[in-house]
Amino acid sequence: MATLNWGMIGGGEGSQIGPAHRLAARLDDCFQFVAGALDHDPLAGHDFGKRLGLNPDRSYGNWREMLEAEQKRPDHIDLVTVATPNSTHYEISKAFLEAGFNVLCEKPMTVTEAEAEDLVLTARKADRICAVNFGYTGYALVRHMRAMISRGDLGQIRLVVVEFAHGHHADAADLNNPRVRWRYDPLQAGVSAQFADCGIHALHLASFVTKQEVTRLSSDFASCLPGRLLEDDAMVNFRLNGGAVGRLWTSSVAIGRQHGLTIQVFGENGGLRWEQEHPNQLYYMPLGQRLQVIERGETNLSPEADRASRVTIGHAEGMPLAFANIYRDLSESILAKRSGCTANPAMTLFPTPEDGLRSVAAIHAAVASAKADGAWTDARPRLFR
Repeated sequence: MATLNWGMIGGGEGSQIGPAHRLAARLDDCFQFVAGALDHDPLAGHDFGKRLGLNPDRSYGNWREMLEAEQKRPDHIDLVTVATPNSTHYEISKAFLEAGFNVLCEKPMTVTEAEAEDLVLTARKADRICAVNFGYTGYALVRHMRAMISRGDLGQIRLVVVEFAHGHHADAADLNNPRVRWRYDPLQAGVSAQFADCGIHALHLASFVTKQEVTRLSSDFASCLPGRLLEDDAMVNFRLNGGAVGRLWTSSVAIGRQHGLTIQVFGENGGLRWEQEHPNQLYYMPLGQRLQVIERGETNLSPEADRASRVTIGHAEGMPLAFANIYRDLSESILAKRSGCTANPAMTLFPTPEDGLRSVAAIHAAVASAKADGAWTDARPRLFR
């Protein structure tokens, strides 16, 4: 398979997410890292890019400089990852899409529904891929969970329970830590903090495995640390269009929780449970039978799970490898599109701009519901009503 050229905006030195993307993009030799505008400080970004091995003329001072230069190169990037603060996602992603580049944008895709809708339409008009990094959908057993539900192993889905709760923003001494502060600043994060940062990962995971979309929700937000303008804890009840009931808890002040992403799905014929901190096991309880533990890498799993596994059973595959499955999907889809072929459905499991739009609409619905004391609110994007 051909190796494509990849560039990154944001994810500079000290970034939490940057190293995961750089590992993931290059893991399967699908992409080579050739260009970047890695920091809001041009000199720092330029220096860091050179230390990562970028040619000096492709370690750019800002994204506009990168866009202008890459457009002129015959060996321009095939995909750009946007890993900047939330408020900048829309402008950068739209500019690269309109210039003919494929984009992988960190979540949330935008801070407003109007912006998200415009990115959906922009991607369609440009006929380019605009993916959103709900990277936990890349885990092998998450994909197997989706396959089991799709083939009817659980029967009609009744209930989905998801959590993404950690305690890493619980220290009041971190209120002015720039790595923490921006997440609770409406000017940079938008209208929501914890739900927009972590909660929508859980919400999207519920939709991904069940293939059902959120229609309405009821939420309760709390700011547990004084001085925070946005929530650091949220509880959201939701309904899915296939009839399932949903429950979601997300928090950044749950001391003792490390990561906390879990999903449980309960159907008429059985239940499934998966935890991101223990990604090699999927727990399956068929109705009236004993609990079964499905191991990543074992034989007779679904094609979706087999394709997403790289190492033998018993060896852990972590978050960068899950992200790598998103990148591999993107690489194969870009190449299929370029050659005029129809991509294998197993290659198109990456989250789409439509998924990004649904998540942004859900964020605004949850904020509106919380302000209205938990009133049930339509969570569907206007474009899909």
